[in-house]
Amino acid sequence: MADTEQGVRIDKWLWAARLFKTRSLAVTAIKGGKVKIDDLPVKPSRDVKVDDIIQVQIEQLHKVVQVKSVVKNRVSPKVVSEVYTDLTPKEEYERIEFMRAYKGEYRDRGAGRPTKKERRIIEKMKDL
Repeated sequence: MADTEQGVRIDKWLWAARLFKTRSLAVTAIKGGKVKIDDLPVKPSRDVKVDDIIQVQIEQLHKVVQVKSVVKNRVSPKVVSEVYTDLTPKEEYERIEFMRAYKGEYRDRGAGRPTKKERRIIEKMKDL
């Protein structure tokens, strides 16, 4: 499964490790500056090596992973834990869960338009 003698392109590794659904999405994120190794932006051709710390911005989530093994082919979801260690703080996942819970303002059918007070509360939650 692992090829420790030589590295693999980061775009291919991100796809193989299931951080992105397609390799082209990984390339787009890399070119957009959303992927960093050791706090430095990388190019899609950069090789990944064991013990590299990779920071990835996936939509709202800022994910930090440490490479355990270098893989060339996409792995099954069960094997992902053997490919990288997730170093993302627990607070980051909690923040994302909170944002998902309050993403849209839900109103019961027939409740009418929000009052001025309710609208201010909704706007305050959206600013978080």
